[in-house]
Amino acid sequence: MGAPGVTYDGLEPDDLAARIRAPRCLVLPQVTSTLDILHQLAAEGAPDGTVVLADEQVAGRGRQGRRWHSPPGAGILLGYLHRPRREPIAGVLALRVGMAVGQALQALGLEPRLKWPNDVVIGDKKVGGILCEARTAPGGGAWVAVGVGLNIHGPLAAEVAAHAAALDQLDSTITRLAVLEELVPRLHQLAEGPALTAAEQAAYRGYDWLAGREVVEPLPGRVSGVDPDGALVVETRHGPRRVLAGSVVVA
Repeated sequence: MGAPGVTYDGLEPDDLAARIRAPRCLVLPQVTSTLDILHQLAAEGAPDGTVVLADEQVAGRGRQGRRWHSPPGAGILLGYLHRPRREPIAGVLALRVGMAVGQALQALGLEPRLKWPNDVVIGDKKVGGILCEARTAPGGGAWVAVGVGLNIHGPLAAEVAAHAAALDQLDSTITRLAVLEELVPRLHQLAEGPALTAAEQAAYRGYDWLAGREVVEPLPGRVSGVDPDGALVVETRHGPRRVLAGSVVVA
């Protein structure tokens, strides 16, 4: 379902939902933010796994109030509704979503890495980002609006091209549909629980772009990894320190 006559890369919304295995798929030509739409649908009772896709997003949210704008048709602007059985922990969930994105891109022959807390990088360039917003309904129950933005088609704007990349610049055969077919089914399988398991921590290490790097922010030191709570662990001259939020600046 979606606006009348709106298709997504040639597919009607119902056909797209079947192809990416989503119980419901809303396709819109332009939104302020897919997360806003998703919260509204969740409050109205939309099922777990509902997907919102937009061709253009004009006021998308990044971390710490930053904006994420994407021109028409250039990227994946995905909102995904996660209804956990247990109280959601947005930081841990964001790492799980990151690993799902990593697995999806690996399946397409790419070599993604994750830069804590929410960037997807290939080489030293950002190709996407993740944002999770948890809400609790007045009558009880909770959901998380999961936002995934990925640069699929270049060229990128000059102001970001030095530190960002589009996936089709790395592999010209990459399409939005191909990525969604790999990604959405993996989002359906997100693990529950407030902490990363030992197996999840081991899996994250395989994607960890920051591990072993010297950083100057959020505090000076060398990154050793993430802990079960999803915190960044930085080895400082005063010993290991946990960082639960903040921007990372590499030395």
